[in-house]
Amino acid sequence: MASSYPKMAVLGALPNAGGRRGGDGKLPAAEWYDTGMPTPLTDSERVAALEWPTQRVDVVLDTDTYNEIDDQFALAYAARAPERIGLEAVYAAPFHNERSTGPADGMEKSFAEIARLLNILGRSDVPAFRGATAWMPESETPVSSPAADDLIARAHQDRIGKLHVVAIGAPTNVASALLLAPDIASRITVTWLGGHARGHWDTREFNLFQDAHASRILLDSGVPLVRVPCLGVAEHLRTTEAELARYLKGRGPLADYLYQTYADVYPDHFAKSRVLWDVVAIAWLIDPGLTTTALLPSPRFSEFFTWSEDPRRHLIREVLALDRDAILADLFTLLR
Repeated sequence: MASSYPKMAVLGALPNAGGRRGGDGKLPAAEWYDTGMPTPLTDSERVAALEWPTQRVDVVLDTDTYNEIDDQFALAYAARAPERIGLEAVYAAPFHNERSTGPADGMEKSFAEIARLLNILGRSDVPAFRGATAWMPESETPVSSPAADDLIARAHQDRIGKLHVVAIGAPTNVASALLLAPDIASRITVTWLGGHARGHWDTREFNLFQDAHASRILLDSGVPLVRVPCLGVAEHLRTTEAELARYLKGRGPLADYLYQTYADVYPDHFAKSRVLWDVVAIAWLIDPGLTTTALLPSPRFSEFFTWSEDPRRHLIREVLALDRDAILADLFTLLR
């Protein structure tokens, strides 16, 4: 694994940084964000929850596993790192692209893929739950699902530290749980792969764009949030068929399954690479030296899917850069 020394910074931090203020410039006793949800956290409590956890963490993974080939690698990475990650459950997230007929079909296909992977991993101890069959229709309307119900129940369990929710797809399941039980915002920390880097000309990224209302819940609710941008950050975690053939193929059932999943993407891999986007969200939890992060005011996105920033907003942690070689070295070591 890479160096255990964290690379973190605090940018844009202001006294009493948060959402709206009263006329005297002070935060009201109960802070409210754009979603209309009361957050049970103070700013200092939120920042504390955004520190890299030094102890082994309890994790639930929310994933659109059949959408691409990177979710499979992320799930396997989390399951193969028991010294750092206690994987408690996996939730199937909805998606819609050429691999599904709609969000419900995408969720069902992801649920089946999760079951296949957990079987290959030999992780019968980890339950899988079906998620939402539709996107969140508006910012105040949750979508009930077994995944959202399980997240609420687990968040309410007594535990040492926070429950870490890693969302690497459309975040309807997580956002719905926050709307159904707002108090869990003080009991969880969410790591979400969504949107592009702040300097990018737009943020029409797959997870955020298809599930805009749920994405706004994560950004506006005040829940402790670690955001992994796609273009500008996660896009640098590229690998090739040749690299996977060299370091994974023939190294066991799991390694062979992941290699073949990747190999099947192109009929000819000449001069082609592919991004393992979702792996970055797991890497952040495994070792802070694998990424560079900073505390920044939570951004907003417009109806045109462009970022806007307000330094008075509450802080989130954001991944700014990654160590591609160190992440892949750790990943390959654990997968074979």
